[in-house]
Amino acid sequence: MTTGDWAAVVVAVATCILVLSLLLALVSMTRTMRALRSTVDQLRNETVPLVSDLRGTVGQANAELERVDHLLGTAESISTTVDSASRLAYLLFSNPVIKALAFGTGTARAVRRLRKGDEE
Repeated sequence: MTTGDWAAVVVAVATCILVLSLLLALVSMTRTMRALRSTVDQLRNETVPLVSDLRGTVGQANAELERVDHLLGTAESISTTVDSASRLAYLLFSNPVIKALAFGTGTARAVRRLRKGDEE
């Protein structure tokens, strides 16, 4: 055998080893891709119902937030009405009550002075 023949044999063996290693890598990648596909399918089967449930939950939360917003608006309206009513009641009753208390205090003083004068 000549060196050219030996070179051809070495190249053929190296090519066979390379092809075999590429085939092994391809088989390994195929197994990995099957496992990945299975995992993705399982993930999809589990997440699609969860996303659907999440949409329903978000819809319910939005409805509750609108309800709470309406309740807060009503409470604010009631608070404003009560504040206005209490301010009106204060303005309406404060002056007569103050005058009545002043009259009562003045009358009580006058009665005390008259009693002191009668006792002497």
